Formats: sequence, C-alpha cells, structure tokens
Amino acid sequence: MTNEEPSTAMIEARGLSKYYGPFVAVQDMSFTIRQGQVVAFLGPNGAGKTTMMRMLTGYLAPSSGDAFIAGFNVRTHRIEASRRLGYLPENGPLYPDMTPRELLTFFGDAREMEQATLKRRIDEVIELCGLQLVFEKPIGKLSKGLKQRVGLAQALLHDPEVLIMDEPTAGLDPNQIRQFRDNIQSLGRTKTLLISTHILHEAEATADWVVLVDSGRLVFDGTLQELQEDGSLERPFYRLTGHSTPQTVEASS
Repeated sequence: MTNEEPSTAMIEARGLSKYYGPFVAVQDMSFTIRQGQVVAFLGPNGAGKTTMMRMLTGYLAPSSGDAFIAGFNVRTHRIEASRRLGYLPENGPLYPDMTPRELLTFFGDAREMEQATLKRRIDEVIELCGLQLVFEKPIGKLSKGLKQRVGLAQALLHDPEVLIMDEPTAGLDPNQIRQFRDNIQSLGRTKTLLISTHILHEAEATADWVVLVDSGRLVFDGTLQELQEDGSLERPFYRLTGHSTPQTVEASS
C-alpha cells in the first residue's frame, strides 16, 4: 500500500505515540481496521482514547508514528484523507444560534460541495438522523440527544467512507441511546466505523471487532467474540485494564 492509493485498510495506526513532557498519553500503538468493519475503541477513562481519535483524524499531531484514512497519510495528505472521513467528537462544537439547516449549509459550503449535491445530502442526512421536526429550530434550544444527531448529520454530510465517533452516547438517556444504536447499525452496512467508548454494553451492542487500550497502550485487537467470556466483556475488560503493566493480546485473524 502507498500513501497515495486507497486500500481495504480504511483506518490504520502505525506506531502512534503522543507525549506531553514526561506524560505518556499514547505509546507506540498500531492497528488496522478493514473496510466495512464496525470497531469499538474500548478502554477505561484516561486510557488515551480521545488522544488517539484526534491523532487518527488529524486534529492532533503525533509525537511519532503515522495515521492513515482510506490509505492516505493524515499528516502528508490531509485533504485527501479528510474527504473520506467523518468525525463526531465528544461534545463536538456546534453553533447554538444556527439551525440544523444553516449549520449543514455552512459546513457544506466550507467543504466546497456542489450546490445540487449539498441540497440532496442535507435532505438525506436530515432524514437519516431524524431531524425533520427541528430543522429550523436553533441548535441551542435542542436537547443533548438532538444536538448529537445534528453532529452526526454534519459528520455524514459529505458521505464519507469512514466515520470516527468519540463517546457518541455520553450523556444520552436510554431512548436516545437506542435511537443512536439504530443509526450505527444502518451506517455499518455501507461505511467503516470506529466508535470510542468506555461503556461495555455499547461495544457489545454495536461492534463486531474490539480494539482495547489501557494506559495509552494496546492490550487487545480482535473480534468481540474472542474477547468475551461467557458472553460478556466485563471480566476480560477488568483483567486487561485493572493493572498498570498490561500485556498485549492480539487475536488471530
């Protein structure tokens, strides 16, 4: 694979590390996510998940290593990578005085989308994310669940091949979580998804593959079923993240 040519490796980390002085946020992390996979990026709070999401999406420069989206190096081919990437950060920035329609139009124009394409995609993501009834309502007046849907609509606007989401269900109530899971299942039919979470039930409900991290290090990379014990993630999660010197475990594929 070259940096310029897409491949079936849709998300790839190669030796990514991030240091803040003596503090190690992420250390020498490598993994590959293939086309069509729905992957849970799982770990306890403070494990380095958000730092990793920001490096993969190009929002944060790594101290060492490289990130690739659809085969494009995020550092050296940022524009090509961003065209193929949708990113939903935790508590992503939304303009509270704008309506969803105004926000999507603004981001579409910023991406230089052709106007007919932009209009079609706005209609499609509004329907997909269930925003028809609040399309003209200021975002600042919306509930947290609806704001999350607006963020998802923005991430999907340019119809990216890859979608990366950081703690997408944080702060949502059970009904909102169920609606969001339905969206994930629908998106997983056509896109490659990486979902960062510390909630075990979310990983079990949405993912077919798990990348588990602890203290900035990779401790498991394999299928959901390979990680589970007695149909649950609870015991292996505690075993692999309940100590300070994790051992790397990589499932056979």
